[in-house]
Amino acid sequence: MPLRITLTDYGVGNLYSIRRSLENCGAEVTTVTDMKDVLDAECIVFPGVGAFDKTMERLQPYREEIREKLLSGTPALGICIGMQIMYEGSDEGTTPGLGLFQGRVVPLVGKVVPHMGWNQVVSDDPLMNGVPDSNFYFAHSYRGSPKEDITVGTTEYEGTEIPTFFRKANTYGTQFHPEKSSATGMAFLRNFIGFAESVL
Repeated sequence: MPLRITLTDYGVGNLYSIRRSLENCGAEVTTVTDMKDVLDAECIVFPGVGAFDKTMERLQPYREEIREKLLSGTPALGICIGMQIMYEGSDEGTTPGLGLFQGRVVPLVGKVVPHMGWNQVVSDDPLMNGVPDSNFYFAHSYRGSPKEDITVGTTEYEGTEIPTFFRKANTYGTQFHPEKSSATGMAFLRNFIGFAESVL
């Protein structure tokens, strides 16, 4: 039986590419607009579209329940803004995040912001096993700044190493977009689905 993934629709962007990618990797995907449905999910994907406050708007009523669900071991993947909302808060907005990750989301520092394009992710996490290369697609102006040891991958941007890949409990967070990263991203998503199946 395929892994059942609940894809959260915050109402702020197009989810077609991530849904199609997950389905192509063998998962059964249900998109939900009522965040209460997340509480019954077998596996959750928080997609990478939108701004911090707008994204948290729908999640806020269930913030504590979702955080506890993730801490209890439900497998999940947060992509870009879907990763950033795992933090306690963001300099981009004023709404509290889910608070799964200790720390904040801070502005990306560089001559060129936003950071858009392909960059290497240095990581020895099992989700990178068999990935054709370690170059993934990025599109962001903010980044996670953790206050705990959750970083499992980094990226060099304009000469500075920044954390871009995180894990706590069975929740992974990526600053990069696997669904926009061609064969590399598909291999990554297949590994995530395999990981999720192994912990259920």
